[in-house]
Amino acid sequence: MAAPVLERVAAGPGGRAGRGAGARRRDHLIGWLLVAPALAYFVVFLLYPALSALYYSFTDWNLRTDAVWVGLANYTDLLFDDVEYPHFWKSVRVTLQYTIVAVPLTLVAALAQALLLNAIRRGANVFRLLLFLPVVTAEAAVGAIWRWLYDPQYGLINTLLGLFGIPGQNWLNTPELVIPALAFIAAWQCGISMIIYLAGLKGIPGAIQEAAIIDGAGPWQRFWRVTFPMLRPTTFYLLVTGVIAALQVFGLVYVIFSGNGRSVTGGPEQSGLTYVLHLYLFAFRYDAMGAACAMSFILLVFIVIVTALQFRFVKQEAA
Repeated sequence: MAAPVLERVAAGPGGRAGRGAGARRRDHLIGWLLVAPALAYFVVFLLYPALSALYYSFTDWNLRTDAVWVGLANYTDLLFDDVEYPHFWKSVRVTLQYTIVAVPLTLVAALAQALLLNAIRRGANVFRLLLFLPVVTAEAAVGAIWRWLYDPQYGLINTLLGLFGIPGQNWLNTPELVIPALAFIAAWQCGISMIIYLAGLKGIPGAIQEAAIIDGAGPWQRFWRVTFPMLRPTTFYLLVTGVIAALQVFGLVYVIFSGNGRSVTGGPEQSGLTYVLHLYLFAFRYDAMGAACAMSFILLVFIVIVTALQFRFVKQEAA
């Protein structure tokens, strides 16, 4: 009885002792056919546009004329010519300020919501849906809603502040308040981070929490000594992805500062002129597509450097 069993095992799933070159070629062909749609999408919509943008970043091009090769002139002018590109470094500072404020605020809001949802036993799915709705809402609708909420005369936020005797603010027309106002909207849209934090909380073994309770740890101690340390990988992932997303913020800022027929300038004194919004203006308002392509690759290099520094910092902390 053992010999037939060994023969079937040696024959493999195909049921034959060996497979010819034709069968292997057919398997390879089927494999390539299965990955062909994804591969075509990658080449046509990702790789080719990226390589084209890299080429055009070394040219003077405005969509209406032929590209003229200028070498590194776009990069050097953006980085060092304040006369030709006066707002480049302003957009960098605004984006960094937004990132520094928005990312921690978003993580705190997401973790707080996840902790509340994790503690709810009835109706958790309903609350989860309500908290996730801002993520799937169109940015145009989000921008219109928050323009109304921030309205200095009729906005709900100033109305609520007035109930407590706090004077209202002109949120979107005061340079010092633009970044906090935008960061608050980002924290309001923390649904994806909240879901990921909630998954991390569900992955913490209940036995560890029970052992902490038996040892006499209170809720605050359990959070800082058990929950938060075990969420460190989740927090690091959300920190990296949050920084990358914040450095590329565009849609919301564009909608917020282009309402009512206003030209897009990034708000008062360009206090909301984020990097990608500035890139968009170069490409489609200033007819400087070559400079816009150069800006995109400067941003790419900066994101890679920032992400590498984050990984290096985490490795040092782990050591």
